[in-house]
Amino acid sequence: MVPADPGGGLMRTDLLTESVDGLDEALAAVDAFDGALAAGLLRPQPAQAAGLTELADAVAGTPLADRVAEAAEKAAAGAAGEDHFVALAAARTALLGSVHDALAHRVGEATGRGRAAADVPAPTAREAVNLLAAARSWLSDLARCGWQGMDHEVVSGAAQVVSAMLPDPELRRLATLLDGFAAELAASCPGASLERVPERRWADLWARAVLLTVPGAAELPETGTLTGRLLPLGVDVQEHATAVQAQVHAVFEPADGSAARLVRAGVSVPKPDTVVGAGLWQLLRPHLSLLEAVGEGRSMELTDMPVTAEGDLLWDNERARAGESADAFVTARVALPTATDGPTAPLDRHPSRIAVPVFLEGYAARQDDDESLYFDLAGSALAVDADRIPSASPLTPEAVAKSGACIGLLRWDAGRFVLQALAVESTVRKKAVALHAGAWAGGTTDKAGVKAEKAATDAVKVLRERAGKLLRK
Repeated sequence: MVPADPGGGLMRTDLLTESVDGLDEALAAVDAFDGALAAGLLRPQPAQAAGLTELADAVAGTPLADRVAEAAEKAAAGAAGEDHFVALAAARTALLGSVHDALAHRVGEATGRGRAAADVPAPTAREAVNLLAAARSWLSDLARCGWQGMDHEVVSGAAQVVSAMLPDPELRRLATLLDGFAAELAASCPGASLERVPERRWADLWARAVLLTVPGAAELPETGTLTGRLLPLGVDVQEHATAVQAQVHAVFEPADGSAARLVRAGVSVPKPDTVVGAGLWQLLRPHLSLLEAVGEGRSMELTDMPVTAEGDLLWDNERARAGESADAFVTARVALPTATDGPTAPLDRHPSRIAVPVFLEGYAARQDDDESLYFDLAGSALAVDADRIPSASPLTPEAVAKSGACIGLLRWDAGRFVLQALAVESTVRKKAVALHAGAWAGGTTDKAGVKAEKAATDAVKVLRERAGKLLRK
């Protein structure tokens, strides 16, 4: 399928500014429940009961209707049990899933690309049921006290559950979520003193954790392997104080000549807070050989690389070797328009998880008085999220503002579509150059990058020496 109007690269940006039927109503129901959850469901007030009813009404025409109606009634009376909280979390997740699907459909219309069918095998439940029940009990206690009523005693109840879960690989996904969630809540205790409650974020984490306590929900089965050529498009880098993640978005061309598809390969590692900038690549590089290929502008040849149904490569360095040179912008212009977008796993159907590779060119970049950046093309404006540009690269907001072509990720944020730039063709010192967020992934000769890499080497060396001394004691 080819967009009717290919202005701005092979994409119809005008569709991204049009309203989506039912979206506001679905989000309003989610917000109503989030408000009820924030105040706590131990002794709900009339306003909270109304929020619960609004959630139940929003799923009245679905298979969840009866269970959610009962759960909302029990919760409004302050008598909800763990099964009722599971039903409420499922309803909220289903509503956000419907929003995700509507937005993903709109993105598909704008890009003209097809999407693979969501054929995700049913998982088998092998987790320790008693630990899942313990986690669900803690999450139910949280719901009863709410964010405004939480204290250190309630929040600390997660510690023992997390400690018991972490040694089990099948429970580590939930354990990591609970650990991070509890730490974030603990830093905000007591809830009664909070001036502002991040209702949507904490309700997102709560609902996801609740559903992951359902036996089998956390399992992500492998669904096959891939053999063929991998053509990188760009790298999405996300950095936190104690961790860093790099996710490579790419087009995969199967060796058997079947249709190309979009895939991802990612790696996350812990990091000391002294490692910043280009030094981050030192931590990531050993775990993902693909990063070196990205930095060198090369393709990779894959042989029987494991992949999930959603297109996430379970990277194995032994199953990949460096291929020929591959210009990301050539890939974006030639291979991306015909590649198939992957399906989304049920629990990942959330607006914030939308991150679709797109290519734009022929736009006019402009900045508003508040320095917000936009790409104007085909009579519409697409906001650019400059805050997502990583410091560990030569790509800068200034370069994006001077660019004429861009490879990016289309995201949904704060009620609108925004673009995260992964690479741009820009003008630097009157010369046309291509700048990539992953340009330093395989190493760099840039002075600032070399300095940061050296500092990271020194910092990691010192930390390893200290860790060695502690272990010897």
